[in-house]
Amino acid sequence: MHNVRTIVCWLVWGWSVLSLTTASGEGMAQEASQVHAAPYDRPAGNPRKSRSAVVAKHGIVATSEPLAAQVGLDILKAGGNAADAAIATNAMLGLVEPMSCGIGGDLFVLYWDAKSKQLYGLNASGRSPWALTRDVFKEKGLARIPTKGPLSWSVPGCVDGWQELRERFGKMELEQILAPAIAYAEEGFPVSELIAASWRGSAKELEKHPDSARTYLIDGQGPQTGQLFKNPYLARSYRLIAERGRDAFYNGEIAHAIVTFSEANGGYFAHKDFTDHQSEWIEPVSTNYRGYDIWQLPPNGQGIAALEMLNLLEPYNIKEMGHNSAEYLHLFIEAKKLAFADRAWFYADPAAVEVPVAQLISKEYASRQRKRIDPNKAAVDVPHGDPLLQNGDTVYLCVVDKDGNCCSFIQSNYFGFGSMMTAGETGFVLQNRGALFALDEKHPNRLDPHKRPFHTIIPAMVTQEGKPWLVFGVMGGDMQPQGHVQVLVNMIDFGMDVQSAGDAARVRHSGSAQPTGEPMEEGGGRVAVEPGVSEAVVEQLKQRGHKVVRERGGAFGGYQAIMIHHDLGTLSGGTEPRKDGAAVGY
Repeated sequence: MHNVRTIVCWLVWGWSVLSLTTASGEGMAQEASQVHAAPYDRPAGNPRKSRSAVVAKHGIVATSEPLAAQVGLDILKAGGNAADAAIATNAMLGLVEPMSCGIGGDLFVLYWDAKSKQLYGLNASGRSPWALTRDVFKEKGLARIPTKGPLSWSVPGCVDGWQELRERFGKMELEQILAPAIAYAEEGFPVSELIAASWRGSAKELEKHPDSARTYLIDGQGPQTGQLFKNPYLARSYRLIAERGRDAFYNGEIAHAIVTFSEANGGYFAHKDFTDHQSEWIEPVSTNYRGYDIWQLPPNGQGIAALEMLNLLEPYNIKEMGHNSAEYLHLFIEAKKLAFADRAWFYADPAAVEVPVAQLISKEYASRQRKRIDPNKAAVDVPHGDPLLQNGDTVYLCVVDKDGNCCSFIQSNYFGFGSMMTAGETGFVLQNRGALFALDEKHPNRLDPHKRPFHTIIPAMVTQEGKPWLVFGVMGGDMQPQGHVQVLVNMIDFGMDVQSAGDAARVRHSGSAQPTGEPMEEGGGRVAVEPGVSEAVVEQLKQRGHKVVRERGGAFGGYQAIMIHHDLGTLSGGTEPRKDGAAVGY
């Protein structure tokens, strides 16, 4: 009798799961709360729930590699705060995920200070060399800046960003913060699966540069999954920084090594480029989306593109349309095209040109731009708007500590392994952010000496009623604003939890005009969709004129997030299933 009851129970349970999993792609998402309401709504292959959200009381660290997340958590447990843990995690990521980030790159931060109850923004991006002008490229017969090599370099801003963040908000000394990454660099760490695959894919390019090959390759190959890898050169650079702070990088031995390498390899760096470098504390900007204040940093980053897109989408009843329905995705793609057309022309270094940020993210401008969206047809030619018209491969990490301090932190080399070039025995590659300048003298983002290029990396935060609600980011070049919007719509419109919102299938539009001067791809670009988007939806998008392709993998972003539950006194963290990452708490 007991066995009969057991069989009946299993049959009932199986039928309930089957009912959920055999529904149509649009129907499955009608009640997004089901995504986290039923513990067994997680069959193999479900694209919207890979694991439970991590829940904790005292603090959470979320990032794209488990050892790095654990290092940050150890700092929190040892008495450090969100700023300390973020720097320690980033230093570890520069070791364990060197293709994506490192001290040869730049960083941006949004930081919520629990004591003052204020949000602060840090732009720690570097500038072009003083000696590099557009004439150099004319003389070399180059129509655009190469994506590899010394012509793509800009001054790395990461280390100065560490110093600014720690001095303003941190509690620990650099020696303690950097100690775990130094130990792992000297003793070795086991390389995780997706990072190993990316590393091996870059081996041929790294091999072209002796210093990079010596630093990153083993017998001419990238490390295998689980293989121990050491980087004693990086350990030494970290020790110098731990002892002398930013001066070791910008006024000392590391700067000297980079400039010497530049002079020997056709670069334009001089010591003045490093001594003149400084980060900047800036005011974050926001828009309100259905009662939530969404915060981004202003240009030279692309964060306001996400705000433009949200403003365009807000009047539509997206929940009624259904998650990843053709109607919603069409509006999303068209909003993206409009925002990215503005991005291609207006986003540049505000120290060099005037950027109309307030107008671009205003509701009034969105109302005018929205009239350009055809609900039934994909746009194939999208010029930028007029906001002044008057109508009467990157890493992302986030940390929340026991006191409620929140750090949204993003740092990158731009392309995988940046410029592919390592300066002697420094232990890190130099970024290729300079490749994002335009060479058109009339373009706001044109290359000029000592100027910050347009940037793709964007941290984000959401507040509600003056309190932090969500600390999050989605890495991945042009995917970042698109990922920000899709994740927020998943949470705010469809009620998904912090993990489900990142697991859900995404789309990525490519082919928009670029801040480097390239026009929009002929035919309006293409739309890549993940397997979780139904075939019926794909066909409906094609009928509207979209060029749709199916893809999978890391090209859809690298999401991490922490949600603050003020009513419960707890935190929940989510991490990207498309990466090796982890959210860890205590």
